[in-house]
Order: sequence, then C-alpha cells, then structure tokens
Amino acid sequence: MESARSFESIVIIFNPNSTGDAPKLAEHLRDGLRELLSYAPDIRLQPTGHAGHAVTLAHEAAAGGRDVLIVSVSGDGGYNEVVNGVMQAGNPNAVCAVMAAGNANDHRRTTGTMPLAEAVAQGRVRHIDLLRIHTGQGPDAPGEYAHSYIGFGLTPVMAIDLEKGSKGAFKEMISVVRTFSKFQPFAIRQSDGKRRKFDSIVFANIAEMAKYATLSEADDKLSDGKFEVVIFPHMPKWRVLLKALRATTQGLGDQPSVSSYEFTTLKPLPYQIDGEVKSVDSGTFVKVESAPSALPILG
Repeated sequence: MESARSFESIVIIFNPNSTGDAPKLAEHLRDGLRELLSYAPDIRLQPTGHAGHAVTLAHEAAAGGRDVLIVSVSGDGGYNEVVNGVMQAGNPNAVCAVMAAGNANDHRRTTGTMPLAEAVAQGRVRHIDLLRIHTGQGPDAPGEYAHSYIGFGLTPVMAIDLEKGSKGAFKEMISVVRTFSKFQPFAIRQSDGKRRKFDSIVFANIAEMAKYATLSEADDKLSDGKFEVVIFPHMPKWRVLLKALRATTQGLGDQPSVSSYEFTTLKPLPYQIDGEVKSVDSGTFVKVESAPSALPILG
C-alpha cells in the first residue's frame, strides 16, 4: 500500500439508465466528496450515452499522466468498461473505484472495505490483480481485462436467460433452473492437445459471482498473481444442478489457482466477462492470464 493519495481531478462515470439509480448516486458521491476532502480537485460527472462509451470516457480521463481518480457508478459490466479504458491509457497515476449501481455488483460486494467517499478522503490506494483474455490475437497482443471473472459454458447461458427475465432472487433462481433444460455442454482442445467436454469453466479473480454463488475461498487473494479455475466437467444435468445449488448454499470450497490457462475452441462459444456476454469463433486460441497487481484502486 502506498502513501495517502490526493487527486488533481475526479471523474465520476455513470449510466443514466442504470437499474441502480446511478445519476442520484453519482451526484450524492460528488457532493459528499466536496464536503469530506481537505483539498479541492476538479470533480466531474460523466454520463454514458451508449454501450462501450465508458471505455472512451475512462481512457480520456486517464490519458495525460495526471493524478486522476476514475469512479464507475455502475454494476460489474460498467466497471469493466472503465477498467479497460484506464488500462488502455497506460497512466500509472490513474486510480479506479466503483460505487455499486447495478444488479449483481459482485466486485464491489466482495472487495469493498469501507464507504467510497471515506476511502477517497483517506487516499489509501491498493493494487489488485486483473484477468486478461486474449482471443486469437496471439499471446503477446493486447487483450481485454476483467476485474472479477470470465466464464464459458453455463455461465453466459444463464446470464442471457436472466437478462430476458425479471429481477429478484426467486425469479432469478427459476430462470437458472429453466436454463438447464436447454443448455448443451461444450468441447474445447486443451493445451495438452486433448479434446474435453465441459458444462462450465469460470476463471475467477473474486470469490463470489451472481450474488449467490460462492466459487472459492479466494477472498484474501486479490493480489497474488493467480486466479481460480472453477470447472464443471460434463455430467448429468441433475448433478450440475446439485453442484450449482451447493455453490449458492455452502460454496464450492478451495479451487485450483493458476497464473494462465490456454485452450482452443472447437465451435463458436459464448462467454461472460464481468457480467457482459460476448462470443468467440470456432477454432480460436484463447488464453486467460493474470495481470498481477495491475489495477490501483480505492475503496
């Protein structure tokens, strides 16, 4: 942990159409910072206008090398965009933070240590690992970052189904159960050349996801240069359901930790990155690796 930081500017990025009333939360944070801080930075509110806009706004805010704090008032997907924008800017003096204003808010819930305005006033910056995924560009090409997890198989299918349905714990659980009836396993070729079939693979930088599921006991390992690999090999659907229910009740226990994981897709494959669903083509080399202590954060 470095010495207490102050900032020349604080940029608060929010989605005006957020499910968590982000505009009011952003204004409340701005007003609270003006009261709490012993110095007077330039504090700006930056609403997003479309999907992906937060990447551009965060990149612009971080570019130039100044001491800047970029706050995402959003859920996990919005924060993912901010993190990627900041990482693309390459400014070591840029710091990130997130105020929960989404549906799951997995990252803030599992990593938060104190109210955000108070954390900014204290200025105690810490560094956490990120996940970086390369999809076909080669291992040395720039990749996309994830602050919390990347999931293949059942994870993105469940996410798509939840987005179609209503929010709320009971309805979400019904959606998850309904998903099993249409879910199909996927096969990949692993780095040893063997073809294997899975129901789900999640690369996790945090211990929990989707509000209910405890993936691992990794809550104290946010900056160890490794991530957890949570694997559901292909099995009868009733066993998958039991394992998923176990994750929501008692957790899955310790999981293997690695610094990188490689495979090649055999068919087009959807994946979920910090709550947002994307896809990768058939025959694509995929590499997920840890970016150790890559992100300076507050909160």
